[in-house]
Amino acid sequence: MVFTRRKIRIETERLTLRTPQHGDFRPWVEARIDSRSFLTPWEPVWAKDHLTRKGFTNRVYWAQRSVASGSAVPLFLFRREDQTLLGAITLDNIRRGPAQAGTLGYWVAAQHARRGYMREALTAMVHHAFTQLDLSRLEAACLPENTPSRGLLEKSGFKYEGVAQSYLQIDNRWRTHVLYAALRMDRRGRTDAG
Repeated sequence: MVFTRRKIRIETERLTLRTPQHGDFRPWVEARIDSRSFLTPWEPVWAKDHLTRKGFTNRVYWAQRSVASGSAVPLFLFRREDQTLLGAITLDNIRRGPAQAGTLGYWVAAQHARRGYMREALTAMVHHAFTQLDLSRLEAACLPENTPSRGLLEKSGFKYEGVAQSYLQIDNRWRTHVLYAALRMDRRGRTDAG
């Protein structure tokens, strides 16, 4: 399979969302290090090479391959006024065919949390997924005690769907997550296949 390079760029009122580039290494590492204690309670354990140049290079190549193949849309969030890296949002596990669905994950640096940036990014990603990628269902999961993430999803139109037992490993142990989903408006009706 031959992959073509395709860059995705989404502009919002305050943000530019775009695919990671090699030159983002330093700001990404700084944001992750500065936010380590803020992020690690909610994320899988960081790999040994997580903060290395090689690890980041692999991340950039994975992003390029994923966008080209249509399997994921990993984007970094930059504040438009000063190009500060604020965090990231990834639409992953894109499933075509009868599902037309994908899974969302996101993080924001501690110093930029609770300022509406991630809600703006999430709204833009949902719009992109529904209108440009023709997906009709987006899913997200978080730990039950992650009140800010649950609030973000609910304020962004995601509906609580239930609980997934032992869904992901967080802090080296299997953790139960709560599941949310957003549906495109036409999801509930008949399809052309009928």
